[in-house]
Amino acid sequence: MPTIRNVIIIGSGPAGLTAALYAARANMQPLVIEGIEAGGQLMLTTMVENFPGHRDGIMGPDLMEEMRAQAQKFGAEFIQGNVASVDLCSQPIAVKTEDAEYGGKTLIIATGASARLLGLPAERSLMGHGVSTCATCDGYFFRGHNIAVVGGGDSAMEEAVFLTRFASKVTVVHRREQLRASKIMQEKARSNPKIEWLLGYEVEDIKDLGTGEVSTMVVRSNRTGERKELPVSGVFVAIGHTPNTSLFRGQLELDQNGYIMTHDGSKTSVAGVFACGDVQDHIYRQAITAAGSGCMAAIDAEHHVDNIPEHLASV
Repeated sequence: MPTIRNVIIIGSGPAGLTAALYAARANMQPLVIEGIEAGGQLMLTTMVENFPGHRDGIMGPDLMEEMRAQAQKFGAEFIQGNVASVDLCSQPIAVKTEDAEYGGKTLIIATGASARLLGLPAERSLMGHGVSTCATCDGYFFRGHNIAVVGGGDSAMEEAVFLTRFASKVTVVHRREQLRASKIMQEKARSNPKIEWLLGYEVEDIKDLGTGEVSTMVVRSNRTGERKELPVSGVFVAIGHTPNTSLFRGQLELDQNGYIMTHDGSKTSVAGVFACGDVQDHIYRQAITAAGSGCMAAIDAEHHVDNIPEHLASV
């Protein structure tokens, strides 16, 4: 039988690492399964200037390294590897990786959400160097620049309008002739004089890998096949996010888009299972809100363990 842990945390972004810090300081000896790609989306971010306490900003990977070291300092245990399966109905909760099985009195899910990308070869290489999936995070760096937003839904319209606070021009590129955004969001975007439109265009390429910074976006008309090169220094991909919840389908209550439903803090539909960060938040999606919800999840898990009846505490 595997050793039973007070709390197992799946995920090692800001939410998971903050949960680990608080759980460790509560002497819960948390086990963090951080995944092969540890650190979450901030590992793809260059400068983070909106995380409190870093007046001059901090590189995303450096922030994650500091948060991990702080949790480890207080006793959090980390293992690499991905979770292969979970059984939320078992007691203790069973968590299996490719190599081992673990049992937990509680489980904190901090698996995040993955931004949908266009699938272009240059996209990941230039992520954080002109390509972004978060206008709130990175818009400030594009003051006075020409930039593009890819997408046609409400999120794309919101990002385009937000980015006009900084950019000299924002070009919205959408593969369809019609936008998917709600009427009110379309009207708001279309009434903004800084926003231009390329509807019915596919993005074919983002340049320039040679310099390591975005300089141009190549688009093609779906109607005529005409190609255009747009001189832009930033490309914001706003085609949605996919919550990393496939492990929990059929075991937890999810919303229509696959995000974990939480109530009364970080509680899920299964007692002893808590969720924090972008896996349950499709609105704010910020490092600081993820960290705050990680704190909530650790405190909720601690209270749950404290209230387990004595005859079940060693099960």
